[in-house]
Amino acid sequence: MTSNQANEALRQDGVAEHLGLWDAVSIIVGIVVGTGIFKTPQAVFANVSGPWEGMACWVVGGLLALVGALCYAELATTYPRIGGDYVYLTRAYGRPMGFLFGWAQLAVILTGSIGAMAYAFGDYAVALWKGLDPSWSVWLAVAAVVVLTGLNLLGLVFGKTVQNLLTAVKVAGLAGVAVTGLLWGDTSGLAVDQPMTGAGLGLAMVFVLYTYGGWNDAAFVAAEVRSRHRNIPRALFLGIAAITAIYVLVNLAYLWGLGFEGLRKSSAPAAELAELVVGAWGSKLISLLVMLSALGAINGMILTGSRIYVSLGTDHRVFAWLGYWNRDRATPIRSLLVQMAAALMLIVTVGTTTGQNAVDWVLVQIGLSPLPWAEYYGGFNTLVAASAPVFWVFFLLTGFSLFILRAKDPNRTRPFSAPFYPLEPIVFCGMCYYMLFSALEYAKALTLIALVPLAAGVPLYWISQFQHHRSPDDCDAL
Repeated sequence: MTSNQANEALRQDGVAEHLGLWDAVSIIVGIVVGTGIFKTPQAVFANVSGPWEGMACWVVGGLLALVGALCYAELATTYPRIGGDYVYLTRAYGRPMGFLFGWAQLAVILTGSIGAMAYAFGDYAVALWKGLDPSWSVWLAVAAVVVLTGLNLLGLVFGKTVQNLLTAVKVAGLAGVAVTGLLWGDTSGLAVDQPMTGAGLGLAMVFVLYTYGGWNDAAFVAAEVRSRHRNIPRALFLGIAAITAIYVLVNLAYLWGLGFEGLRKSSAPAAELAELVVGAWGSKLISLLVMLSALGAINGMILTGSRIYVSLGTDHRVFAWLGYWNRDRATPIRSLLVQMAAALMLIVTVGTTTGQNAVDWVLVQIGLSPLPWAEYYGGFNTLVAASAPVFWVFFLLTGFSLFILRAKDPNRTRPFSAPFYPLEPIVFCGMCYYMLFSALEYAKALTLIALVPLAAGVPLYWISQFQHHRSPDDCDAL
């Protein structure tokens, strides 16, 4: 172990290793397998020429996620401090970049993803209980974030137990969907009757890669994983392998049960498949499964994301109060509360007329046009579209950081190294670059929801530097 690595270990002495291999796998599967598998298959198959081309997209998506996992396995085991990308970006590009990443996660990226999944929960809850007014969706989303944050405030043991339970339930439910489709359906519906209706293979991959997104969040809790040099790579590989298997089997079930043309036209393939097999109750069961899947993704992001702000608070004076770690509960209480508040603010802003009008008023005051809210079909799509460009910018920078850190720290001990370097980061950066421009093309003016708060991080960093200048030893400990 080098002296820098020893310093990092000392800086994390309040963080105990409470997560085992299967806890880490559960976090990865729980975050990734959210609502995408219930929403995106129609969009994928509408943009391909045949069923097997569509299935190939799902396999390629898993392989690309595995390539990214190889990059993150090296970074997470080499720099195991809590915070994941925050640590790598700070080390590779300097303190300003790390600060902007941490601020972006709090103001836009992670809180936006939590809000989007909370909206998915609220939308399906309203659909399940027919008597509820659609306006209740926003308040059910708020309730989901508040309750799950409350459970994580009780401690890491509570948070990971909830995560393991929700992940087990959603995997069992999706296994039921796969078995139902594969046993009930057949190959007679795989014929192609209509030409491709979408933009093509490129757009299909955008939806596939979106559905695979989130596996990297496991790096945020690297310092809390037992035997991390072995378990972090294993968790990433096992988690992505399990996710790929789930996605391939479920999409095969959709094809078998609904047929290729039926899947292309379906807005809710899992619900339609279940309704065909067991009647109206099948649709209700799928709505309940989607709600549980959304809750699993929300809980995983709440648990992992709160760790970023501990490192941010430890390193930057303006957020010093976020660096507090409760050793008894093994959880960052202040970070959890601030993360919840930011997520709730985003949910209310994009999901209520008052919030939307407030954003439009600010834009008009600075000479810009109001946002086209109706084009993005409500809270879920609005938050996904707005936060995606910023997410892919930092994801791309993390990919480049592997090259930079190999050059900056050539003598540093690397418990795991990407086996085909530099192939993995090249492929990973290419994927991120493609997704960045695809996200920008889709979001257009909505990107302002993310860029304005991100820009606010620049004066915040200046204020932090003005308040406090770190010593060279502190900076080396990064």
